[in-house]
Amino acid sequence: MVIMVDPKEVLELIKSRRSIRCFSDDMIPDDQINMILEAGKWAPTASNRQEVRFLVIKDKDILNKLSETAIYGKFVREAPILIAIIGKTHENPNWYVQDTSLASMNMMLMAWSLDIGTCWIGSMDRKAAKQILNLKKDDFLLTILPFGYLRKDIPNPPPRKELEDITKKIE
Repeated sequence: MVIMVDPKEVLELIKSRRSIRCFSDDMIPDDQINMILEAGKWAPTASNRQEVRFLVIKDKDILNKLSETAIYGKFVREAPILIAIIGKTHENPNWYVQDTSLASMNMMLMAWSLDIGTCWIGSMDRKAAKQILNLKKDDFLLTILPFGYLRKDIPNPPPRKELEDITKKIE
């Protein structure tokens, strides 16, 4: 097996990632947006069905409307772009949540590696957001991820439980 990057660097990237809620106005270049999308595309999917879809949103009017659907995410309107992550429930009825979740984490880590911040939007009115985005009834809207360059310093890491407190070994 060939490891193309230093595993310690990967772990440091994961440990350094933060939820970012303050974005600069600078637009993200298309090549970096495409890298984020590629990272999402390469996430594993159940039976390799690849039924995850991405909707890149730059329109400020739609950004503002979507920010109103995010219960704790009014900051969404500050992001230069949003990417909606959508699963196809009829094509993948048992695994669309897992598939879209894996894609979103890949995208968040790729963005962080590019010095681009994002924040998971979990509490939102998905029905209203789906209407704004003109999605179909059986489209599952996992989240809308805001992406942007950081406007403030990187926040300090939150405390984490000790590994031995959350791990049990069966040997």
